[in-house]
Amino acid sequence: MTRAAFTCTARSGAARAGELTVRGRTLQTPAFLPVGTYGAVKGLHPGTIRDHGAGMILANACHLHDRPGADVVASLGGLHAFMGWDGLILTDSGGFQVFSMMDIASLDEDGVTFRSPINGRPLRLGPDEVVDVQLALDSDIAMVFDHCPALPAPRR
Repeated sequence: MTRAAFTCTARSGAARAGELTVRGRTLQTPAFLPVGTYGAVKGLHPGTIRDHGAGMILANACHLHDRPGADVVASLGGLHAFMGWDGLILTDSGGFQVFSMMDIASLDEDGVTFRSPINGRPLRLGPDEVVDVQLALDSDIAMVFDHCPALPAPRR
């Protein structure tokens, strides 16, 4: 398991600024994370993204699992090679996709099954599948079980 380190470099009240280091890559915080859903920030070259100060990109594991497939990304050397990105990569697990597609999803004790919006094939997301996909993608930070509660929701 990869360890992450956070060093606080400044405080203002409860706010902190610092450096997050994962796998030898360091990100200044607070940080803006451009979204590269399918492993690319639309219309921008990775060098341009870096030149404008971004140190991490958020990619969507659920979408990448659907297309081109986590196995394809892994065979190409993982997300860093696939994206041509030398900064940090955070992947999420697809919690928002599950939330937004509940009308076409089947939820059970072990996960959720829904149809791909790309080709209609069934996709299964449970704890094992989500972890396996993110390990295959080889992201630096895996948000493994993000959850989007429906609104209105109690504060608790």
